[in-house]
Amino acid sequence: MKNIAIFGAGGFGREVKTIIDAINKQTPNTYNFIGFYDDGIKKDTIVNGFPVLGGVEDFNKVISNLELVIAIGDSAVKKKIIEKIDNKFISFPSLIHPKVSISSDDVKLGKGCIICEGTIITCNIIIGNFVVFNLMCTVGHDTVIEDFCAFMPAVNISGEVVVRESVYVGTGVKIINLLEIGKNTIVGAGAVVSKSLPANCTAVGIPAKPIKFHNS
Repeated sequence: MKNIAIFGAGGFGREVKTIIDAINKQTPNTYNFIGFYDDGIKKDTIVNGFPVLGGVEDFNKVISNLELVIAIGDSAVKKKIIEKIDNKFISFPSLIHPKVSISSDDVKLGKGCIICEGTIITCNIIIGNFVVFNLMCTVGHDTVIEDFCAFMPAVNISGEVVVRESVYVGTGVKIINLLEIGKNTIVGAGAVVSKSLPANCTAVGIPAKPIKFHNS
């Protein structure tokens, strides 16, 4: 049984805990959940029956093997946390809810990913490190998703899409096939992406169009 903790004791962190519970229900004694870490919550606070064990400084002091899940949706914040981790005992599992459908053995998945219940991933797909798929997403064939991307519930990605690093896609977005979404771009909830989007923009609407640009 592996010791595991979650960084982030907010709503998403608590949802990620339910993935650990579901994995243990299907395959008993896979994980021993020891608690949460969170720089914004006082140490020893109890969250859903488990303690907040401290922040980044505290898990950098861990001296036994610990699997750590970074339950943070914001790519920039997640990157900063990971850059602060300096501990050979810390590793980053990819958590996959038992009710996720991965249709083919040729799907490549990086470390530190979180794939929530109801997501469907088909074939010939490459997913980078620290990618989040929230509830009920779909990912079509030959899609490439780079590191630190986050997809909120019910995002539908058609085949042969390229999503560059640190893209955030809001709830219910539809992405048509054969498109590219540039690095650091934000796609607002409910948008339909029917043309490729440039890097460093916020895009909204049907069809999705950039409404502003921001620094990388």
